[in-house]
Amino acid sequence: MSSTWAGLGQAGLLLLALALVYRPLGDYMYRVFTSTKHWRLEKAVYKIVRADPDSEQHWKTYASGVLGFSFVSVLFLYLLQRFQPLLPLNFGRTVDPGVAFNTAISFVTNTNWQSYVPEGVMGHVVQMAGLTVQNFVSAGVGLAVAIALTRAFMRSKSDRLGNFWVDLTRGTVRLLLPLSFVFAIVLVALGVVQSLKSGVSVLNPDGSASTIALAPAASQEAIKELGTNGGGIFNANSAHPFENPNSWSNLIEIFLLLVIPVALTRTFGKLVGNTKQGYVLLSVMGALWAAMLAVIWWGEAHAGGAAARLAGAALEGKETRFGIAGSALFAGSTTGTSTGAVNSMHDSFTGLGGFGTLLNMMFGELSPGGVGTGLYSILVMAIIAMFLAGLMVGRTPEYLGKKLGKREVTCASIAMLAMPAVVLIGAGAALLIPGNTAAFNNPGAHGFSELLYAYTSAGNNNGSAFAGITVTNDWYQSTLGVCMALGRFIPILAVLCLAGSLAAQKKTPESAGTLPTTSPLFATMLAGTVVLVAALTFIPALALGPIAEALA
Repeated sequence: MSSTWAGLGQAGLLLLALALVYRPLGDYMYRVFTSTKHWRLEKAVYKIVRADPDSEQHWKTYASGVLGFSFVSVLFLYLLQRFQPLLPLNFGRTVDPGVAFNTAISFVTNTNWQSYVPEGVMGHVVQMAGLTVQNFVSAGVGLAVAIALTRAFMRSKSDRLGNFWVDLTRGTVRLLLPLSFVFAIVLVALGVVQSLKSGVSVLNPDGSASTIALAPAASQEAIKELGTNGGGIFNANSAHPFENPNSWSNLIEIFLLLVIPVALTRTFGKLVGNTKQGYVLLSVMGALWAAMLAVIWWGEAHAGGAAARLAGAALEGKETRFGIAGSALFAGSTTGTSTGAVNSMHDSFTGLGGFGTLLNMMFGELSPGGVGTGLYSILVMAIIAMFLAGLMVGRTPEYLGKKLGKREVTCASIAMLAMPAVVLIGAGAALLIPGNTAAFNNPGAHGFSELLYAYTSAGNNNGSAFAGITVTNDWYQSTLGVCMALGRFIPILAVLCLAGSLAAQKKTPESAGTLPTTSPLFATMLAGTVVLVAALTFIPALALGPIAEALA
């Protein structure tokens, strides 16, 4: 069997698995967020945080919960890293202040950008009690915001969006924890390491001795992918054989990072009372994902240059156990979500392949996006698409029975434009500061691509990297941390403000002039809006980086 057919077989198995769980998982999440019963463990959490689970919150109170919880999480994680020498299983490792600051913001914002070598810097207690915990709750925060926005379409003349503490707790306890537990066992069975030792001594072929690092990898790997986090417990991330040992573990990890964002479209359709609405969103997500996968795969399989032509493809930076197909499938999925895990070196991708991974993130991480973030991001773009449609026909735009006036469109615009502003301002400022270009390991267009990728990854809360750039100085540590925070919380605040405005409206019945939002026409408009916004904001920057490199 050729590598192309083997790759198509992997993609087919992935799509089949997603199709099989789409309905049951989507319906289960619907029941999770509509149930009126509280589990005993959940009641204990509500008692600790002093929350009344049967009360609902105004959007400002909901937003305060998000910001307050995230701030406390950043502070706790920062202090946990700084006090690592006092903790057990630290193996003599310490964390510098800049690294601790960047990492705390990174994991709390679901970015998981890592400017350090995990197996040489983080001890096991910090990994398990700090980073892994944030993998759960940061995904839970994104899920909670998406559910709050969905409720806004269900409510009529209401100033309540639900309860943040209930949504966060249920998403974590009823969804993320049990699924992660099951798949951690599956990964262990496939060969992923789960150990509390610091390493194992081995004898090299030349007779010298060395130590191979060990860690509790399987338990973190499951939620790393399922929660669309991406931070590896080893520096090589999912290219490391202890995190991703074979083609089956590779396929399962890709499945994990896609499954919740995909199934959430079913949950959305059930919550708004029309499952076709979810199918439309899924079709747009799927079309964008497939298009970028084709670009990345083709770019890596048809690389220019003598070495690549002799090898038959751009194999530099890729694991032979995955090859072009497995690497492209992982890269397209990890940048289409906000995961950031990698099983190949994106810095070694061709100009066209790197263009595909960058553009995937520049769409706004909605193909299909992260846990929760993908759903609320594509809903924001749906509102923008309906606004543009209203301008063309001269009608007040509506979406799911809600009129889209000045306040709604302003909130959606802020949520949409926050990421491009953060990315372009951050990258531009980095170029202007003397000495920052010394961090580039490559000159010209590829060096600029490394910088653009870093700020795009941070602003989109993705976390993957063109690892040829060295980002360990104070400028990059601080500015990338700020970009992660702004790229996370400005859209969340805008989305919650939008939700509050939508919930306060009464439902408007459809009329003869209402644009059907379950039609192929609307799906085309939505996909076109996503592509148009990304093109208008990023094509000039892309032309200086990966496009110039591909043309050269």
